[in-house]
Amino acid sequence: MRIRTVARVVMCAALVTGCVSTETHKKSLTELEETRRGAAQTAAAFESFKKQAAAEADSVQKQFADANTQIAVLMRRAGELEAETARANDLAKRLDERLKAEAAEKARLEQERAAKEAEIQRLTRTHEELTKSLQAEIAKGNIKIKQVRDRLTINMVDRVLFDSGQSQVKPAGLQVLKQVSDILKNVADKQIRIEGHTDNVPIGTKLKGRFPTNWELSTARATSVVRYLIEEGGVDRANLLAVGYADTRPLAGNDTEEGRTANRRIEIALYPKDLSEIASQLKP
Repeated sequence: MRIRTVARVVMCAALVTGCVSTETHKKSLTELEETRRGAAQTAAAFESFKKQAAAEADSVQKQFADANTQIAVLMRRAGELEAETARANDLAKRLDERLKAEAAEKARLEQERAAKEAEIQRLTRTHEELTKSLQAEIAKGNIKIKQVRDRLTINMVDRVLFDSGQSQVKPAGLQVLKQVSDILKNVADKQIRIEGHTDNVPIGTKLKGRFPTNWELSTARATSVVRYLIEEGGVDRANLLAVGYADTRPLAGNDTEEGRTANRRIEIALYPKDLSEIASQLKP
């Protein structure tokens, strides 16, 4: 009896043990499945994260490339702006230099204009003084004085200064030259050219030894006048020039005595020096 009871207890314990093990196994399988599903979800989430990270990395890389491109564009534009600035500065410098040059040129021209006007005024006074001093010979028609702006000409027929065929100034002519030199010695801003002129009548036989042609006669007469103006008249020799034109510049026709008389003459021509030289002599 006791043995049977023990056997039953043993069998019941075995059955109970078997029931517990099955329950535990099922629970373990369930937990394992849940773990698998969690792992799968984690793997899927990780894969999604990888894709998202890769996409974000591509986006960042593209943005970085775009930024580099923009930087390159900006650097190129900066270089262009620098070059444009350099060109603008160079242009401004050249423009400034040009304006200064134009201002200097304008000032120079204004100075020369003022010098020219002053020169003409001085010449007008010279004209007036000569006209007053030589009015007697002017009234006779022996001397003509003409001014055209900055040029003045004193035209003397040869009989005023010379006897026929002679190159030495006669006494009456010396008095006329004295009157002329008293005024011309005060003229410093003009070149004074003494011109000898003749008619077209050839030199006579008696005079050919001294003056082979009218060229020699016209030049000798001009030279005689220049010598007097320098040696006796006190005119600055640097301002004087003697030249003979013979019959090459007639005032009238040589077919009449009146015309030939007009052509035989001494002309004293006052004409401008270099204007810049005159301007430089003016006080500011």
